[in-house]
Amino acid sequence: MHQHREHAIRPAILLAVVALACLAAALAPPLAQWASYHDFADQRRILGIPNFLDVVSNSAFLIAGVLGLYGRYRFNGLTGDRPLFSAYGVLFASIALIGIGSGYYHLTPSNGTLVWDRLPMAVAFMAFLVLVIGEFISTRAGALLLLPLVALGLTSVGYWHVTELQGQGDLRPYALVQFLPLLLVPLIMRLYRVRLADNRWLLGVLCCVLLAKAAELLDRPIYEITGMISGHTLKHLAAALGAYCIYLWLRQRHPGEARPEIR
Repeated sequence: MHQHREHAIRPAILLAVVALACLAAALAPPLAQWASYHDFADQRRILGIPNFLDVVSNSAFLIAGVLGLYGRYRFNGLTGDRPLFSAYGVLFASIALIGIGSGYYHLTPSNGTLVWDRLPMAVAFMAFLVLVIGEFISTRAGALLLLPLVALGLTSVGYWHVTELQGQGDLRPYALVQFLPLLLVPLIMRLYRVRLADNRWLLGVLCCVLLAKAAELLDRPIYEITGMISGHTLKHLAAALGAYCIYLWLRQRHPGEARPEIR
């Protein structure tokens, strides 16, 4: 009886968090893209490339994404669960596309080019959440949620872009897509028993994301202190390191271990 009650309470807690986050986003006023967002600290032109370090640092995403796609086929631990096989591909492909989209954006920063940066990021956020759900809770649930959550991520960016073109930009759905996984992933880790060898690489992912956010907020102060590298460049490197941690996290899987109950 106690175990049955626990099984019922855990998804209820997750659904409550999602509902509260959606309610908070709905009640908040529209959030437009602030005008100074594209004014990055390091705008040096090197080798004829504007915003050189912000552009080339995106190659780290491309490397991490390609490595993950290779590992998806190379390691038996990554291919043991066919229901999540597509989610692995979507995640690592979107990470590689972040390198291309973000690099393109930083060549000529504007709301128009920012769309191509945010589209693969939104897909990566949702695919990562799907994998955590699949690994910790249910492979079937993860597989079923892949398409709707990816569609939600793409729609959030499309909605922001359309509202910006109409002069009433609204980032609320995209902010929800970006930050809700940061709430849900630690909560899922706490509520459910994982089938991986350990969680250190997953914790590394979360730490890298938080570090990337901090570096983004401190873009100019970091550049003024170092005189060589900006916070935004460090953001790219920290986030790409987080993507590499996802690759290492998935490598820890042991096909012979018990799988979570498929509901």
